[in-house]
Amino acid sequence: MYIYAAIAAMLLLWAIHARIYNNGYEAAELVYKAEIAATAAQLAEADANEQRRQTIANNAAKKREAEALAEIAAREQEITELRKELRFEAQQDPDAGRTALGSGSVQRINKIR
Repeated sequence: MYIYAAIAAMLLLWAIHARIYNNGYEAAELVYKAEIAATAAQLAEADANEQRRQTIANNAAKKREAEALAEIAAREQEITELRKELRFEAQQDPDAGRTALGSGSVQRINKIR
């Protein structure tokens, strides 16, 4: 009879221990899930901030590139006009066939520099 009482007491103690252990495990699980959720939220916010920063940087770089391309195109147009003008002047130069450079040729060369 005492054996049954001892076994019943041991089972009761084991059940109480298991219940306490499971409650503690569930409490820890909730704490860590909350920490993981907070970390995930921070990472998502950091990712969004980084994407925003990259978008701003890329847009600024595209703007600088467009300005540089416009400047290059304008300079190319100026050079093309200068080449046309110098070619026309060279064709009009009466000394174009001479082996030495005349003053008009020297002036055209100096414009290129």
